[in-house]
Amino acid sequence: MKPIILRTSTRTLLAVGLAASLALTAGCAKSEDDASDDKSGAGGEAGQAVSEQGGKTCAIGAYGGKKLDLKDATVGFSQSEKEANPFRIAETASLKAEADKRGVKLLTANAQSQFSKQISDVQDLIARGADLLVIAPLNSDGWEPVLRAAGAKHIPIVTVDRKINATACKDYVSFIGSDFVEQGKRAADQMIRTTGGKGKIAILLGAAGNNVTTERTKGFEDRVKEKAPGLKVVFKQTGEFAREKGQQVTEQLIQSKPDITGIYAENDEMGLGAVNALKGAGKKAGDVKIVTIDGTKGAVRGIVDGWIDGVIESNPRFGPLAFQTLDDFTRGKKVGQDIVIKDSAYTKDNAKSDLNKAY
Repeated sequence: MKPIILRTSTRTLLAVGLAASLALTAGCAKSEDDASDDKSGAGGEAGQAVSEQGGKTCAIGAYGGKKLDLKDATVGFSQSEKEANPFRIAETASLKAEADKRGVKLLTANAQSQFSKQISDVQDLIARGADLLVIAPLNSDGWEPVLRAAGAKHIPIVTVDRKINATACKDYVSFIGSDFVEQGKRAADQMIRTTGGKGKIAILLGAAGNNVTTERTKGFEDRVKEKAPGLKVVFKQTGEFAREKGQQVTEQLIQSKPDITGIYAENDEMGLGAVNALKGAGKKAGDVKIVTIDGTKGAVRGIVDGWIDGVIESNPRFGPLAFQTLDDFTRGKKVGQDIVIKDSAYTKDNAKSDLNKAY
């Protein structure tokens, strides 16, 4: 897969060494139970490489706590959503595989898409002796109980995939994830290309209450207004990042807007739900243009089959980068407060050849 060129700045130079050292192999599994037995982590493609680290850094002296050897530590990982989502399957598998590789004790918990459960899960991980925490947040707000409990013990926290609304290097150490505004812009570029920049489009919004949904929406809408004024957003409704809900919303969309030109789904699962709805309505592949974000095998296969027109990758293989960040931090090195990863893309030109790289 050819890498997508992202905006450059002098800050990218800070990440070159780390990017080279962290391009480790990780893989995917088909279910959470399978993932726990998969020692490779995810699908066979390299893990995450760093695109950019923000200028602000964090060191253990500023955060509080003491240095330790990661091999002697217990790491707690809080997963946010049910493992029906391939992104979450690959994410969990990657963390487990890297812990296995490094010989680090890993405690895991799954919130099953319930925020109150995630808060109690993390509190339980702390009570069970976690020295360090990796959290995939369900929501961005509402983390005060966890931050107080972790802060009292100076437990370093790294968040992956989604941000929490708190202060870096005070409440948590680092956020590791994609540039979600940029993902939205790239999805818009793909929609503009596939529609010719004209028509009526719908947005299947992600779940409310987190920065991913907000930023993917902003990036998409801003780019469409800037580059394709003839492309009108005529429908927006949440599909909650779920396939079933995405299908239900698209079924409503087809009834209310039968002349819809394109659908932007803010994750692959909703996009695949939209495909099911279109098939059920007797539509043919290509009648409605679909662009999604994630990079799951199902969505990339949808490109090969003609139902999906583009997929912007959001790489879930956080294991190597998360553990390297914790290792550096606990040894006393400075780490970036915002660590932005590189994401690629799938189109009709590379979907078939790169299907094995999807998760």
